[in-house]
Amino acid sequence: MESTPEQPPPETLPQLPPSRRREPLLTLPGALTAYILLLAVIHLRVLLPQEFNNWVIIAFGFIPKRYDATLLVDAFPGGEGAKYWTFVTYSLLHANLSHIGFNVLWLLPFGSALARRFGAVRFFVFMAVTAAAGALAYLISHEHELAPMIGASASVSGTMAASIRFAFVRGSFLSFSRGDADRAAKVPAQSLWQALRDRRVLAFLAVWFGVNIIFGMGSIGIGMEGANVAWEAHIGGFMAGLLLFSLFDPVPRPPPDVADAQGPI
Repeated sequence: MESTPEQPPPETLPQLPPSRRREPLLTLPGALTAYILLLAVIHLRVLLPQEFNNWVIIAFGFIPKRYDATLLVDAFPGGEGAKYWTFVTYSLLHANLSHIGFNVLWLLPFGSALARRFGAVRFFVFMAVTAAAGALAYLISHEHELAPMIGASASVSGTMAASIRFAFVRGSFLSFSRGDADRAAKVPAQSLWQALRDRRVLAFLAVWFGVNIIFGMGSIGIGMEGANVAWEAHIGGFMAGLLLFSLFDPVPRPPPDVADAQGPI
């Protein structure tokens, strides 16, 4: 028989001090996981007959022409009700896998931090509100557009805008002194005025708006053959996320002198 060396009892094994234990850089909270799964399940509609798929896009996609007072109520599937629910439901539909994949890619860092901070109910309401803001911006700029708009990009833009209110604060997920995921997501946020004086926030805003305007003016589509980026909807969702963040944020904000001491790092 072979003999094996006696193992030390578990309590004598060396342990890493708490400060040295690092969880993975990206872990998904339950609310974001549920949201991504919802997008994936809804996208399974592409496996159904094309006629049904087309009906879903028209009935639940956002069509500015639907609000033309000269049209009959039943001119589009969904009737009068679709004038209300499509402000949100369009954001749950995607054209193809690359379209949904691109949105999920940006949701992973920004949506994850926001879902941890807000909790499930606030997070889902926030996604709906920013989707509606994107649809409103698109309606204003494309009043008689017949082509349906679909995709979660307005809500994704909203999560990015809301996240930069706390992302660069010391200990948060984009700072140099990042803590674990939960603590990084719950650092006190900057006020809007503080954020707009932060050079890194301003750089983020300049790049984000620049990229969206370039894509919009150049009519470049991402992952959608024959389709253009609805950059106006992106901006609508982004502005809603930036301006309405404080209405959703459950983390108390520190007094001004403490906030200045924390500062971004």
